[in-house]
Amino acid sequence: MPIKIPRALPAYDALSHERVFVMTEDRAEQQDIRPLKVAIVNLMPTTIDTEIQLLRLLGNSPLQVDITFLRMGSHESKNAPPGHLEKFYISAQDMMATDTRFDGFIITGAPVETLPFEEVDYWDELVRLIDYSEKKVFSTLHICWGAQAGLYRRYNIPKSPLGKKLFGVFPHAVNEQHHVLFRGFDDEFLAPQSRHTTSDRDAIAAEPRLTIQSETDEAGVFIVTARGGREIYVTGHLEYDPLTLDREYRRDLAKGLPIEPPKNYYPDNDPAKAPVVRWRAHANLFFDNWLNYVYQETPFNLTELK
Repeated sequence: MPIKIPRALPAYDALSHERVFVMTEDRAEQQDIRPLKVAIVNLMPTTIDTEIQLLRLLGNSPLQVDITFLRMGSHESKNAPPGHLEKFYISAQDMMATDTRFDGFIITGAPVETLPFEEVDYWDELVRLIDYSEKKVFSTLHICWGAQAGLYRRYNIPKSPLGKKLFGVFPHAVNEQHHVLFRGFDDEFLAPQSRHTTSDRDAIAAEPRLTIQSETDEAGVFIVTARGGREIYVTGHLEYDPLTLDREYRRDLAKGLPIEPPKNYYPDNDPAKAPVVRWRAHANLFFDNWLNYVYQETPFNLTELK
């Protein structure tokens, strides 16, 4: 079954061209089925690219997924196309006021990781949203800065600056092979990383409610879970498409920032050569496993969420 999104959403044509299963709202209404309700809190400046990346992975499942896009009502985006957020997104503040419940939440990264959490202009609203998700959402998937924000809010796990940007495609180990999120995974898998900060591993390991599921010596902690998978923290970007790291690299070069080519990305480490994607299979598998876990465990009646 496909993801359900508006026909006018720019991602619809891009995903249809890739033969990702998508369904318009009018067709979905004709089906007698209870789809999974998943909200995407999109904090990335690359609004449409991020939509496509996440919807591509959510559409690779036999389950029907009803997508809601959420934006921060306390923040004015300067990067989204004019009118896009007003047309396709709901204010998180307005959503919380209606007591809406979801099977799944995705909170993306954001280009604010070098700021203290409390200095982010929408931090108070995001805190309310994280708190809201604990009782009104079955499973929340936090990505990159979204993972750091969730760990800080719930467990007071600090973040600290890295000596230089962690940038490239890195091998990661699976600590618990039989965990539902890693069914079908190899012992080692690759995933993109792109960040200037890291969450404190010792603090994570010392918190008995948290479990480090995947990590690497070079890139640090990658995936952390809590409450049996109802909270999932992913420090990297399995959702990235083939050229995302390339675009980030060339953007930083154009700004005159100190940036090295992303590691393990270009053949022979040569930015003149097209990058080789080596994380796509595990990205699809991870999101499929997450949706399957949510489908199996979420209550049919979301008012029964606890």
